[in-house]
Amino acid sequence: QVQLVESGGGLVQAGGSLRLSCVASGRTFSTYVMGWFRQTPGKEREFVTAIRWTDGSTSYADSVKGRFTISRDNAKNTVYLQMNSLKPEDTAVYYCAAPDRSYTLGTRRNQYDYWGQGTQVTVSS
Repeated sequence: QVQLVESGGGLVQAGGSLRLSCVASGRTFSTYVMGWFRQTPGKEREFVTAIRWTDGSTSYADSVKGRFTISRDNAKNTVYLQMNSLKPEDTAVYYCAAPDRSYTLGTRRNQYDYWGQGTQVTVSS
């Protein structure tokens, strides 16, 4: 099993920035990709971004390109999500996720096996 713990959420004004962190523990040797998803009440959980541990390759949803940056610290088993120029529509619970034994930068929820508990991000207008 792999455990994922997110932190860094909070309340920020539009145009501001936040940095989320996700620490992985347990059988981390079986995870080659880490991703971030977000969800608002009544909506499907949507892909935000993903990164491959080995080569740092990334993928982003169009809605966050140019504003969000994903990065990783292999030594700390930690992935970061730097969110800049935040908009009220970025308000959501943000989840860290990892697929089991896959190098694919998946964009679908069902491509991921392990999930964190989520952290709330609220952007006020």
